[in-house]
Amino acid sequence: MEKFGPGYWRDLDAQEAYPEAFVSAFETQGFGSLLIPEAHGGTGGTLTDACLVLEEIHARGGNAQPFHGQYYLSFLLSRFASETLRRTYLPALARGELRMQSFALTEPDAGSDLTRIATTANRTGDVYRIRGRKVFISRVEQSDLMVLVARTAAPAAGAKPMEGLTLFLVDLREAKGIERTRIRTMFNSQTYELFLNDVEVPVGNVIGEAGRGFDHLLHVLNPERILIASECVGDARWFIDRSVEYAKRRVVFGRPIGSNQGVQFPLADAHARLVAADLVRWHAAHLYESDANGKEVGAAANLAKYLASECSWRAANVAMDVHGGYGMARDMDNERKMRETRLYQVAPISNNLVLAHLAHQVLGLPRSY
Repeated sequence: MEKFGPGYWRDLDAQEAYPEAFVSAFETQGFGSLLIPEAHGGTGGTLTDACLVLEEIHARGGNAQPFHGQYYLSFLLSRFASETLRRTYLPALARGELRMQSFALTEPDAGSDLTRIATTANRTGDVYRIRGRKVFISRVEQSDLMVLVARTAAPAAGAKPMEGLTLFLVDLREAKGIERTRIRTMFNSQTYELFLNDVEVPVGNVIGEAGRGFDHLLHVLNPERILIASECVGDARWFIDRSVEYAKRRVVFGRPIGSNQGVQFPLADAHARLVAADLVRWHAAHLYESDANGKEVGAAANLAKYLASECSWRAANVAMDVHGGYGMARDMDNERKMRETRLYQVAPISNNLVLAHLAHQVLGLPRSY
């Protein structure tokens, strides 16, 4: 990480550019293959390993978004893709010859409510033709492969509304009929709206069982939340460590500002919340690694994401207060990291929906929607 310090990320932010040099170095060192099984040329690492990597990138002022996508999508392919798909793509992903950093799930009218997914995939012979729109889909231009969610059938009478969703592996090098429009955001992100015009995907590129995509998605969404929690833990460490260092050396009225309780208490509070979020994150990772299908995994993963993202956002605000006017300066990087960590209040699931999930699924309260 020494080669890719805060200045590297600051320049990319100003240019709204993809961290190509960092990603290439990351892949060269084998980190991109971390969650790909050894049988397919990967490292065969664990979710815990991936959490440590992402946390450390963020704790040093970087942004690991290009990697968490490939990590949780590697889980998906390793667990549910056909042997043909695994043999075709996983070794190349492990070698860094291909990238799979894009996940086409969200739609203009279907964010957290997956029952409203309107993108359709109709089978004609040996291909599916996919039509619809996706929004806030990141790193499409930088990826060779993209996982896409579409509806292949309406739910049967009396069935759960999630039935009929199917996962597809789209080879972006060959796919025709995808139009994209860049969505500029408050932080450096290569995010797009996609228009899918009869995009043909081979039947063999269905991931798992057609119509049961939601069941397979659970194996992506839970580790995704745990990985995001790890990035937030790293962000919180960044804000707290820099603020403590600054509070020790910044002298006002003849003494360090860190000697004032008005500075000490918010930092101590942020530290306490960081310790709690960190413990819950590791608890969730342990549950997932012990039994990915366990009943407690979903609640723990959501709780980890909630606590960690709330912690990082609180730590960001404390850091801005501690640094005063210097916190607003771009050269200090606090404002950049603050913009980046704000994302996790609303993505990949909003914190209000996490609270609703905990209320319904854990506390047993009536559903609010």
